[in-house]
Amino acid sequence: MADQTIPMGFGGGLTRFKEEYDSKFRFSPNAVVLMIIVVILFVVSLQFLFPLPTA
Repeated sequence: MADQTIPMGFGGGLTRFKEEYDSKFRFSPNAVVLMIIVVILFVVSLQFLFPLPTA
């Protein structure tokens, strides 16, 4: 009875994932920094053009 083993299944419970994710979009680091700066400037300009009313 002690010689029976329970099968662990395929891979022993380990799951393999693809090491690198392939994205449809590829941006250089410079493009990401530029987009962040553009968004910041856009938000700041909206705050000047349409200020929130103060009570």
